[in-house]
Amino acid sequence: MLRMDTVSVLHVDDDAAFGGLLQETLERTDDRISVTTETDPTAAADRLRESSAFDCLVTDYEMPRMNGIELLERVRAHSESLPVILFTGQGSEAVASEAISAGVTDYLQKDTGSDVYELLANRIVDAVAHREAETRVRRQATAIDRASEGIATVDREGRYVEVNRKYADMHRTDPEALVGTPITETLPDHAAAQFTATFDPLPAAAA
Repeated sequence: MLRMDTVSVLHVDDDAAFGGLLQETLERTDDRISVTTETDPTAAADRLRESSAFDCLVTDYEMPRMNGIELLERVRAHSESLPVILFTGQGSEAVASEAISAGVTDYLQKDTGSDVYELLANRIVDAVAHREAETRVRRQATAIDRASEGIATVDREGRYVEVNRKYADMHRTDPEALVGTPITETLPDHAAAQFTATFDPLPAAAA
């Protein structure tokens, strides 16, 4: 998991008292989490459209003027990657199915036990870490693709994992055609033999 200093959460629930409880409990459960509470889903939608200050949205389902699914749909219209967790007492297969169709990141039902807040905190941190990891991979892929020199990466079996256009051009093919191919198939015989003799894959990264 990525290490994060802070995780900024916007929590939307028309019950102000519950919002205060959740804010206090989440921040006590994980000191990386900072919660901002909003009781008006319309105002929350406006804040999220105008600002990228939040790392995650946690929203109730049943609220006046706009329910949690409608809020989710508004958010997805301008932000496909923001983690959105539906945290609701209105638990049903129909609500869960609708939330999944709208692109919810996670779905968690409110409970009277304290464990649900610890579970929610973990889900928030995991969702944000996953988003950051995906963003980092996309940026790395873009940088590799735009590089002026040929760049390729291989897996532990010596097969191409990622190839940029410049490298593929050197072999008179497309990047997609090389992915999954053993690197030895694209090298001269003497270079392939040297690669096989000296290839020493890095140890797998710890989870």
